[in-house]
Amino acid sequence: MVASVRKSADKGVNPPEQVVKLLAPCKVNLLLRVLGRRGDGYHELETWMQKLDLADEISLRILPQPEIVLHCDDPDIPGGAGNLAWRAAQAFLKASQKSTGKGVEIHLQKKVPSGAGLGGGSSDAGTVLRGLNRLFDHEFTDQALVKMATPLGADVPFFAVEHSAVLATGIGEVMVPVEPLTNCSIILVNPGFSVSTKWVFETFALTSDSEESRMSPSRIHDVKALSLNDMCNDLEQVTSGTFSEIEQMKKKLLDLGAYKAMMSGSGPTVFGVFPDDRSDMVAVQGAADRLCLEYKERVFVTRSYTGA
Repeated sequence: MVASVRKSADKGVNPPEQVVKLLAPCKVNLLLRVLGRRGDGYHELETWMQKLDLADEISLRILPQPEIVLHCDDPDIPGGAGNLAWRAAQAFLKASQKSTGKGVEIHLQKKVPSGAGLGGGSSDAGTVLRGLNRLFDHEFTDQALVKMATPLGADVPFFAVEHSAVLATGIGEVMVPVEPLTNCSIILVNPGFSVSTKWVFETFALTSDSEESRMSPSRIHDVKALSLNDMCNDLEQVTSGTFSEIEQMKKKLLDLGAYKAMMSGSGPTVFGVFPDDRSDMVAVQGAADRLCLEYKERVFVTRSYTGA
């Protein structure tokens, strides 16, 4: 966990932390298979997720009264119960015994595009859970944090633990750590509009029902044998079917030297993988500069995030 902490100045004691600053990294789905629908409406998934070093910044401060205060530098991000980070704090404080009578102030600086398939809101929520657990003396185990995170969203459990990369099943809550991609750069390209994850899954289900079922066969990959050749995203057909920009961005990344290019999550962000043994950083930055001519500040050069 990358953090800087302010402690009280009492001498001769080791007081509890009152403020913690954390990074909330984004992620890409290197593999996303939809295996079927459950009775509760959620989808069974198999997904290989990797955290990246493009990250929101979160500061948490314990309050002496039981309230949750959220400040965000992006006016388009909702506050209160409409914000996933706020709901994560609410879930933690409700479950915690050590925080009785206390609250939390959250400062959120957004760097990750919203509604982009990069898990920005989910990362904020999972990071708030980890941060509060730190502030309240690690009251909960990782397993308990994952259980707390699961009702908040399918990606939130991944960000509630410190693994850099996992192969996840269930609705995303059953995770096995895998080796992070430390030997490549990843360029993210966002087209400048958002896509509703709910709409993508609903449309995928309707498409699957209206034809012969296109749900992926139930195949669980070997975590020791995962490679870039396993990259696929069952949801890409839905988003790219409505937004032609997806295929256009993929082609541009491949033309600029990416080994593989794919949409992340429900989209619309597309990423290109540039292995170090194929492209040096000069070539990667050159590709990013070319993309910036069209996509401006919505192009990000990233590496795997191993801090948490």
